[in-house]
Amino acid sequence: MSITGDTGIGPVVVMIHGIASSSVTFHHLVPLLEATHRCITIDILGFGTSPAPEGATYTLREHAAALDRTIRSLTLREPFTLVGHSLGGLIAARYAATHPRELDRLVLVSSPIYLPPAMLGDPGDRATMGAYFSLYEYLRSNPVFTQRTAAALATIAPIKNVLELTERNWTPFMLSLHNAIESQTTLADLSRVRVPIDLVYGALDPFLAPSGLAMVQQLRQVRAHRVSGVGHLIRPKLAQAIARVIEQPPAPWGASNGE
Repeated sequence: MSITGDTGIGPVVVMIHGIASSSVTFHHLVPLLEATHRCITIDILGFGTSPAPEGATYTLREHAAALDRTIRSLTLREPFTLVGHSLGGLIAARYAATHPRELDRLVLVSSPIYLPPAMLGDPGDRATMGAYFSLYEYLRSNPVFTQRTAAALATIAPIKNVLELTERNWTPFMLSLHNAIESQTTLADLSRVRVPIDLVYGALDPFLAPSGLAMVQQLRQVRAHRVSGVGHLIRPKLAQAIARVIEQPPAPWGASNGE
């Protein structure tokens, strides 16, 4: 992974973005924090300025291992806050589960937390979860359609270059979608995390499964923050909500509430 930004002085906040994107994801968030925090942005494996190693399969394990190598290169002396957006949240959850002494807080933003439909008892939840998996299978199976659609959406995206999907990063996209998002173990990972977790999400986010969100919020170390009127991307309103969360003291261990 590549470190793309390191600015500000104070407690360290490491930020990792989601699929088919880059650290530009945090364009609106870093300026809100850099006066009081050291903000480090990292491009995840296969995207942005990070390498796409030959033979990589882009599982959560590989993404988290790449994140670990990058963080160790920083030689940080104190526990830090790890912020993950979308797929970055799933990677952050795996890292937090396997590196319990490195963090003082985990912040998941717009993270698509999915479960196999067969695990869900409610027929409506099963149908919703199944629809996500069907959509992602279609996107993976139709590269021309997916890349053209992404290019069209990129032209109207509110953050310049926030969506980047081309032939160059198609393999990291396709494999990350299948091996890290569709085949995720995030709920199990979060149950192993031993630091406070803040879950921040927009009320209009189309990629979030209500059943997954509900299960995560039942974990004792999770504090949820629902932001009205916003979707998946970190626009100014969502950035302000994330900054407020980071500036607050972490919730005591065992506390869980929603906003």
